[in-house]
Formats: sequence, C-alpha cells, structure tokens
Amino acid sequence: MACCAQYCAAAAKFSRKVAERDMRRYHRRGADAITKLLLTELRRWPLEGASILDVGGGIGVIAMELADRGPGSATIVEASPTYFEVARSEVESRYGSRPTRFVVGDFAAMAPTLPDADIVTLDRVVCCYPDAEGLLRGAAERARRLVAFTYPRNRWYVRAFIALVNSRQRLTGNPFRAFVHPPERMHAALERAGLVCAARRRTAVWMFDLYRRETVGVRPQA
Repeated sequence: MACCAQYCAAAAKFSRKVAERDMRRYHRRGADAITKLLLTELRRWPLEGASILDVGGGIGVIAMELADRGPGSATIVEASPTYFEVARSEVESRYGSRPTRFVVGDFAAMAPTLPDADIVTLDRVVCCYPDAEGLLRGAAERARRLVAFTYPRNRWYVRAFIALVNSRQRLTGNPFRAFVHPPERMHAALERAGLVCAARRRTAVWMFDLYRRETVGVRPQA
C-alpha cells in the first residue's frame, strides 16, 4: 500500500465526528493511559522554551497537556484537517502569545520542509502508517533533543485484534489499515539517526519509547 494512499485513507477515517467525540472524551477523562505515560516521562525533561512538533497530533492533547510546562511553541501535523477545526481554539487559548502552528498533510512526505523542533512526538501514529521506519526517520531528522512515540506491542493478541479490525475495514470497503510494526526495525531506524533509548514503558497493549539525541547533555529530573 502506498504511503500517500494510506494518508488519504487516514484523512477520510478521522472525520469531524470522530474529532468531536475525541474532544468530549478528553474533557471527561483526560489523556488515555499510554499518552499519560508519554506525558509523565516528557515532564521529567526541561521543557521551558522548548519547541514541540507533534506528529499525528489529533485534537492536540500532547500540546495542550504540556502547555503549562513552558514550551516556547507547538506545531501539530495531522492528516485530517477536521481535527484542527475542533482543536485550534483550545490549543491556541492554552498557549496565549506563544506560537502555535497547524499543518495538514503526510508527515513522512513533508518532513524535509518542516523546521526542526526540540521534541518530536508520535502518539499512536506509526500503527496508522505502512512505512514506520520512514516516519521515524523523518521525526529523527527534525528532532534536536528528543523523539517520543507509542506503538502497539508485538504480541499475538494485539496482532489478532489488528487483523480483526483490518478484516472489518476490508469488508466495509474502508481502505484504512492498522499495523503492528517490528519494534527492532523501528529502534534501528532511530539509532541509525544518532538517537539512543532513554526510557521505555508499557501497558498490556501499547509501548512507549523515548529516544534522545546522543550529543545532547540535558538530563531528566530525578
């Protein structure tokens, strides 16, 4: 499956109805469990004045949750423009005069055109894209300090569930597909880009990895 085709399918799947549902759920429950793990780890690192690039940011949960930690700017890249229609006012209100930018498109294709950021995040994004290594290479190229991402665990019950979801999509004529990518290949792509693993957390279904630039001397707080 071509990446552009998957991007178009994702843009169609994540509609305004889905975006509004996600925002209502966020207001009721806060961030999902795996996202909370990502946020908890990022809050251990110095964020004052940092630039954040959130790939596949959806309604902007990561940018909103980190706003009170003092980042200097936030850029959200998303395949579906309807997410921005729902999220823009709330994200901008939390950042005030600090710059926020919303970019619609296929991150893997447009990564070379985007500015560098101190922190790049991809929360439950690689599972929606056929070329996880290309996606992560793009993230690593843009990251000055950290890359934080979450992905499905490579376990039989997760693979079985994803296969069931994809079968249903196929039967209903929906071109969108989900993926369980080999973790070792994703890790190798980041390591080749000069990043090293700084933290790893898991739930029953999801994994969270934080990679840092080897040349960066900043360390997390205890």
